[in-house]
Amino acid sequence: MGFSERELLARIIMCEAGGEGDTGMRAVASVIMNRVNVATGEYARISNGGSIRNIILQKGQFNCATDTLGGKYNPQNMYNMNPEAIHYEIADWAISGNRINEVDNSLWFMNPFSKNCPNVFPYNGTGNLHTRINNHCFFIPTPLYNET
Repeated sequence: MGFSERELLARIIMCEAGGEGDTGMRAVASVIMNRVNVATGEYARISNGGSIRNIILQKGQFNCATDTLGGKYNPQNMYNMNPEAIHYEIADWAISGNRINEVDNSLWFMNPFSKNCPNVFPYNGTGNLHTRINNHCFFIPTPLYNET
């Protein structure tokens, strides 16, 4: 794939949080960069010293990073996105080391499509609910994450 890391980040921001406003998009970008920069666990190995590409393209992590879901075409994928200036601005903001304080060191986010966030996500116990921003719930790592 010929996209730069900046382009991948702008596309995944648009795809995963394009309807969540500036704060929601910055929160999602913060989680991605938290994964890129975490010092332990699975994401430290995947990022291999800071690769945004490796984090975004890690299989099974982001629905927007695949063109098929459940064996069917996924039209809501980052390859179909046409990022606008705001998505590049947020990507640049995150790459420069900025983060939304509300998400702290969250490594996961999800849209539960309901009013309530689960207390634990992923369901293997590696993340605890930290906050909700718009439609997304954000989860900080538990000590169990370090064993991944």
